[in-house]
Amino acid sequence: MTAHKSAPPGFYSIEIGDSTFTILERYQNLRPIGSGAQGIVCKDNVAIKKLARPFQNVTHAKRAYREFVLMKLVNHKNIIGLLNAFSPQSSLEEFSDVYLVMELMDANLCQVIQMDLDHERLSYLLYQMLCGIKHLHSADIIHRDLKPSNIVVRTDCTLKILDFGLARTAGGSFMMTPYVVTRYYRAPEVILGMGYQENVDIWSVGCIFGEMVRARRSCSLAPTTSTTGHAGPEFLARLNTAVRNYVQNRPKYQPWPFEQLFPNDYFRQTARSTAA
Repeated sequence: MTAHKSAPPGFYSIEIGDSTFTILERYQNLRPIGSGAQGIVCKDNVAIKKLARPFQNVTHAKRAYREFVLMKLVNHKNIIGLLNAFSPQSSLEEFSDVYLVMELMDANLCQVIQMDLDHERLSYLLYQMLCGIKHLHSADIIHRDLKPSNIVVRTDCTLKILDFGLARTAGGSFMMTPYVVTRYYRAPEVILGMGYQENVDIWSVGCIFGEMVRARRSCSLAPTTSTTGHAGPEFLARLNTAVRNYVQNRPKYQPWPFEQLFPNDYFRQTARSTAA
């Protein structure tokens, strides 16, 4: 990391990786935590995220605006909290950077999935995911990008959802883009270009939980049909002609029994490292 002297009053600039961060002087001793959703960490127990090129086009500007507004308005213990927001630029003509200061968590769910979790911890993490999503859906907000890297936890097993750049309001007459949700966690109606609502977030939560239980990632439509079975006539009738032909021409599978996908021995009552 390399410090720079040139910065507006009250700020200082520093190179972290391949990015320059111009930060309020109150945030010192910065250290990178990778390219994930929380950006960089400072010693004051907060996470600072620099929005990547938020104004390069209309799409990026909308995503930056959504994330800022939703983090400002949503108040729930399982949704990441916005503590501060600032820009080093002092005029509208120069305005180009936005920094969000958030609660600092210990890890994201990608790291937690690799751990040896018992039934109690798995259940508590799932419960918190569903509580956070229920709160969003009660406000007619669809997250649309739920995945392990957008879910963060503390060592005490508390969980929070973050990254609202792709979130949208449910309902309305507009056509929502089909290119949302990282592919491993996309619901069939998203993959197949159908209309969708809040239930796409529930599908994503199911995929995440299945990955936590099995420590194995599903991938796109083919493994979905090979696991859940071929689509029935009512579902096929909802598809446009081209998509319907594609689905009908795929290999036919019978659904796997739940007991075979998730046998009881996947749900241990206690972690091996702890007492019962």
